[in-house]
Amino acid sequence: MSAKSTMAVRWEMDETVTKPKLVSRQQDSTGAMDVQDPAAPGRIKLRHVVPSLVTVFAICSGLTSVRMSIEGNMQAALYLIVLAVFLDAADGKIARYLESASPFGAELDTLADFFNFGIAPGILIYNAFYDSSGFVNIGWLSCLVLAVCCALRLARFNVSLGDPPNPPGNKEYFVGVPAPALACLALMPVFLSVVGWMDASRYEYLIAIYVILMGLLAISTIPTFSIKHASISRRLLPMFIVGAVIVVICLVVYPWQTLIFANILYLCSLPFSFLQQRRAISRAR
Repeated sequence: MSAKSTMAVRWEMDETVTKPKLVSRQQDSTGAMDVQDPAAPGRIKLRHVVPSLVTVFAICSGLTSVRMSIEGNMQAALYLIVLAVFLDAADGKIARYLESASPFGAELDTLADFFNFGIAPGILIYNAFYDSSGFVNIGWLSCLVLAVCCALRLARFNVSLGDPPNPPGNKEYFVGVPAPALACLALMPVFLSVVGWMDASRYEYLIAIYVILMGLLAISTIPTFSIKHASISRRLLPMFIVGAVIVVICLVVYPWQTLIFANILYLCSLPFSFLQQRRAISRAR
């Protein structure tokens, strides 16, 4: 056999051994890479659409909340924003469970969060307290600050996703108040007014200052506890389950009182999260 023939045989053997098998892959409209069926090109699996559908339902909930607040139905508007909070928590979990996370879904979720937790709560607060009062300008200013701070908070979070891993002591904390918590905190005056614990007509300036402060908390660098990394002892698990059931029942029976109590607990936890993070960083050093 000639040298040329030997080299040709060796090249063909190398090709069969090292050349990877090509599989048809195409980026679908949601930005997710999915293996395409050669018999049915251009099709995507429905599991890639489910998380985005949940996010769209959340946007619809926020939009309907705006309509309800304009019509003066404040309790329905509050219920819809709370529903948007739960849908926001669900879409990410569903995406991870179905292994269908995508850049498209992430961008859609950010836009939904901005509207549902930055714009809809501000419009609700404005319609509840300032629309027909003598404090229209200060009320609108507070709502603008709330929306802008929510947008900045979300933008900072998206940018930080590409950063290197957090240093030791930071992984269990958010930086600033997350957008869903911001919405619940900003709506505290509405909760108090709905249950009759506050006469809003006497505290327009205080409500505006409170809403602005909540917005500033969102863009602050104060560490806040993250439920994603929370853990409990195994022996406390039964008590935790019982407590969770009680909280759910209270949310159903006394929703606004429960959310007021949860907001107070969350605000009281901020100094503890700050100090605990500092201690964790000191130990890591």
